[in-house]
Amino acid sequence: MQKTVQIKTEFIRLGDLLKFSGIADTGGEAKEMVQAGICEVDGEVCTMRGKKLRPGNTVRVIFEDDTAEISLEYREGYPIPAGEAADK
Repeated sequence: MQKTVQIKTEFIRLGDLLKFSGIADTGGEAKEMVQAGICEVDGEVCTMRGKKLRPGNTVRVIFEDDTAEISLEYREGYPIPAGEAADK
């Protein structure tokens, strides 16, 4: 399963992204997923639920029988922070 999530803030935390995208139903479920080591951020296992993710990051959640991949991008009309490329 592949999803693209648009955010209107500078960043979103990993646990919140899992809930917002519908991968996890609750914060407790998101916490368990992260602590179990089944989440990757840009190809590296991440066990920090509070990890700040920004547009351009890709998150993969690897289940026993499926993999979910989430790409982040800015919501249209959101002002891109200074110092970031407009094509991200």
